[in-house]
Amino acid sequence: MTEGGFRHEVRKFLAESLTPEIKRAGELMTSVFADFDATMKWHRILHAKGWIAPDWPEEYGGTGWTLNQRYIFQEECKLANAPAFPAMGLQMLGPMLMHHGTDEQKDYYLPRILSGEDMWCQGYSEPGAGSDLASLITSAVRDGDDYLINGSKIWTSYAQHSNMIFCLVRTSKEGRPQAGISFILVDMATEGLKVEPIVGLDGTVEQCQVFFDNVRVPVGQIVGEENDGWTVAKTLLTFERSAAYAARLGTRLTQLKQLIDDIDPDQSEAMHRRFGEISVRVQAIEM
Repeated sequence: MTEGGFRHEVRKFLAESLTPEIKRAGELMTSVFADFDATMKWHRILHAKGWIAPDWPEEYGGTGWTLNQRYIFQEECKLANAPAFPAMGLQMLGPMLMHHGTDEQKDYYLPRILSGEDMWCQGYSEPGAGSDLASLITSAVRDGDDYLINGSKIWTSYAQHSNMIFCLVRTSKEGRPQAGISFILVDMATEGLKVEPIVGLDGTVEQCQVFFDNVRVPVGQIVGEENDGWTVAKTLLTFERSAAYAARLGTRLTQLKQLIDDIDPDQSEAMHRRFGEISVRVQAIEM
């Protein structure tokens, strides 16, 4: 299929599948946050179509599209005001598990990420550490076939909607700080785990604090080797940092241009000049 034919197919599907409720959720997105219920309805539609994970390899449920087709899909979704999905499962944890997960972890979790049965949040930042992950103190102490986790995570996006959380925890205090960190998967229904929403100035909840009080997690939930979570986390962050935002930038730029064009030309010369500078930068990102 030509790229033009593919774009037509995507547009036709979007026109037939996006309900007013789902499109409204896309229109009202702030940063990466959209209405959760509407977004999950869109997730289920795309999963049924087989288009939920364009960036995944076909063997794990991906589409087999070319890089250009994936970009076209992202661009058309944004133009049609489809909401974006939370990145933690589809864009970050899933691809990381393909690299570092055991066969059992991949067989169990990847289909549940695709279907939306599992919603994931990320337990990295802590009240006393922030983005300095090497300073984290949330501990996981071995107790037979389990770990007992104690501590807290903060600024945890979508925790109030999630049933699973992937965490960086300290399993050793020996050597360099980075050397004693492990990457673990935790069911949020486990006894001792508590989610406390953080209410923003606008009254909405986009992030939470998560508390762990002797949360018992099986050893098999560690991803990679014990004390080698730093390596696993770096792999995951490469997927987070390489997420394709260019299509979103381009469509937002188009909307901004329409707003500027409605302003009296005598009053908008500086804005047009600045818009031109930003347009060049966005085109460079796209390339």
